[in-house]
Amino acid sequence: MTTPKRDTASNDSLIAAARRARLNAYAPYSKFRVGAAVLSADGQVFTGANVENASYGLSHCAERVAIHQAVAAGHRNLRTVAVVADGEEATMPCGACRQVMAEFGIRKVIVATPKGRTRTRTLKQLLAEPFLPERLLGFPKGGRRS
Repeated sequence: MTTPKRDTASNDSLIAAARRARLNAYAPYSKFRVGAAVLSADGQVFTGANVENASYGLSHCAERVAIHQAVAAGHRNLRTVAVVADGEEATMPCGACRQVMAEFGIRKVIVATPKGRTRTRTLKQLLAEPFLPERLLGFPKGGRRS
């Protein structure tokens, strides 16, 4: 299946934003730097980098940092995330990041290496049955996120 040129251009710019964000990663323990860029429904891009902590459980993944940046700016409807991580192979997001992606409607996940190897998946491929607000008691089925 061929990707339309417009999509490829926007994918490339999103990957470039994630590549730049990766340079700001704080990874003194793992030495595994990750950058992410998320595209909102209205075309805005928000970036994040992984931030480690000596108390490992307090570390933050780049994907969630980028998504939280978008949410903090008032965006609740996100479309695509691009992730650039160290290594020879493109690294897929962790389960926690996949769940957060589902919460805010991300549909497409692009992962890349610093040298340009890329893979693209739908979030449905990565997280077949997410836990969504509709599962909560009292939340209207098909309800809108505020």
